[in-house]
Amino acid sequence: MKILITGANGMLAKSVISKLKSGNELICTDAAELDITNKEAVVSAVKELNPDYIINCAAYTAVDKAEENYDLAEKVNADGPGNLAYAANLVDATLVHVSTDYVFDGELDVQKSYKETDEVGPVTVYGITKLHGEEQVQKDTDKYYIFRTAWLYGDGNNFVRTMLKLGKEREEVSVVADQHGSPTYAEDLANIIAEAINKKIPYGIYHSTNQGFTTWYEFTKKIYELAKIDCKITPVTSEEFVRPAKRPKNSQLSKEKLLNENINIPSWEDGLARYLKNEL
Repeated sequence: MKILITGANGMLAKSVISKLKSGNELICTDAAELDITNKEAVVSAVKELNPDYIINCAAYTAVDKAEENYDLAEKVNADGPGNLAYAANLVDATLVHVSTDYVFDGELDVQKSYKETDEVGPVTVYGITKLHGEEQVQKDTDKYYIFRTAWLYGDGNNFVRTMLKLGKEREEVSVVADQHGSPTYAEDLANIIAEAINKKIPYGIYHSTNQGFTTWYEFTKKIYELAKIDCKITPVTSEEFVRPAKRPKNSQLSKEKLLNENINIPSWEDGLARYLKNEL
């Protein structure tokens, strides 16, 4: 298969490239090589390359900065995926697009997890622009996979690396304990994407995080336990740790739809253990 990958220098893209490089022809582009916000450039490149799949790993993910940069976030997170979907449709390619739990308001009872069919209602600029991206993809092509993920970490700056660094530098760290979700190893999300492509599962939206739910506080405890770091962890509330963009209390995504397609989804604890084996 010929596969065009955008945002090739990003954390997820590195994992996707690693998973798909064997047996496929990969064309990997970064923003300098292909500006997904430029419709003419996207159409020209896609027509010339004529890929079987386009995997969009490009995104504006600075959640707090997005609150003051709506136009840029909208261009990258909404117009970009729309341009790729439009171009994909022209050459009959399948578009794979990565979205987020932030398309929901995060207020669902934490005894429940969000299904793909649940009502969306983003409350941040990041979430709003990512939802617009989903809508543009669905408007411009029928051959798409949208994988909503959350709490992603991998080869790049991420929560796990930050906590490892702080745990070695400080005697005590404070971590939010009332936000619930699934830490997701980029390698596992990349594997979900690869399996979906190879198994040709039905097109549509899929919730795609590691299995199991936890909080940032419990996640940090597990990081320090596995890394054998002796550092006191103090639980705090979201209200004590205010950020420019509101964080969802509930980022829990149900993986039932993916599991029904026999896609392998490891637990978040398993993913973390494998990540730390390479990181430490």
